[in-house]
Amino acid sequence: MIRTTACFVAAGLLLGTATTARGGDQLGQIGKIGGAVKKVNDVRDLQVTDQEEQQLGAAVSERIRARYGVVQDAAVHRYVALVGGALAQASTRPALPWTFIVLDTDGVNAFAAPGGYVHVTRGALALIQDEAELAGVLGHEIVHITEKHTIRSIQKSKSVQMGASETLSGSSALLERAVTATYDNIVEKGFGRGEENESDEKGIELANRIGYAPAGLSGFLTRLKDRNKGSQEKRGLFASHPEMQSRLDNIKKEIASKKMASTATLPDRYKKFITYTPKSVTEIATVAAGSAGLTGGESKAEPKKEEPKKRGFGISRMLPTGGGEKQQAQVTGSGSARGVDPEKDARGGGNPRLVPVKIAAADIAAFKKEGGLK
Repeated sequence: MIRTTACFVAAGLLLGTATTARGGDQLGQIGKIGGAVKKVNDVRDLQVTDQEEQQLGAAVSERIRARYGVVQDAAVHRYVALVGGALAQASTRPALPWTFIVLDTDGVNAFAAPGGYVHVTRGALALIQDEAELAGVLGHEIVHITEKHTIRSIQKSKSVQMGASETLSGSSALLERAVTATYDNIVEKGFGRGEENESDEKGIELANRIGYAPAGLSGFLTRLKDRNKGSQEKRGLFASHPEMQSRLDNIKKEIASKKMASTATLPDRYKKFITYTPKSVTEIATVAAGSAGLTGGESKAEPKKEEPKKRGFGISRMLPTGGGEKQQAQVTGSGSARGVDPEKDARGGGNPRLVPVKIAAADIAAFKKEGGLK
């Protein structure tokens, strides 16, 4: 927030100590301070209403879908939306127009855009083994949205500021800056330890509340950790703050301390709808980071050894940054280009179109009853 009060107090103190001999100097100082106050008042931190949050999230989701493509399978989307809808219904923001999207890429990732847009990749669904694990992943992303982690992170960093009379919905230029900053924040900066822990803890509590075994998230993350044990650099969901083992330990303690006792895992129902085969890191077709035109069919090259580098993002780290000059898309094998992240830079499908799925409260109730959920 801008500190106008402090500025005005400082001006008042100068007025109180002014002397006749130095009146000209004091008046000059006061004039400078007044100008500074006016300048501060001309901008403020990003302010976002619930309606604007949805507008922002829709624009960010559009970029994500253009980058990775969308699985054009209504049955898969309906199933994921039923699991997600049951969780969202029990969340702190059930009235949001929640949208659950399956991205058409082998990279293992899941992330949230503001306003209720939850994305999970085909690669993540392939690695997940039961419905409780899916609920753990979706619950984590739902909490990022209900707690407005992305928006608060942008506000805290002051990466987007607005004029005193501007609104996000009333300025296309401001909206574009906010979309780019949000897009960048999700990928390049990610969430800190506090946000990740909060999403883990509240996400498993949310899953447990409606009947899912709370260890679903840790089961998935453990499998992901084992899959990536030979990797030299931390990738996608594996690149997390806190570090993966610390994160898993924290989830275990949280389950024990809150005595979470729900047991539903529903592997058979999961396998009925999700039949994707997981791919190893070296099998993932990738494109050079920052390239334009990243969607399309698979293409691989002989993988090369990657140089280790520092990364540090949570479960939501999966988008390329927006803006910048377009580059020709460069398709590579996993790690064959320096700095390529096989999860984040995974090649995407060619169709970004949303798959419309209509789900009523009665559908969610029937779905929960069938699975023995609460």
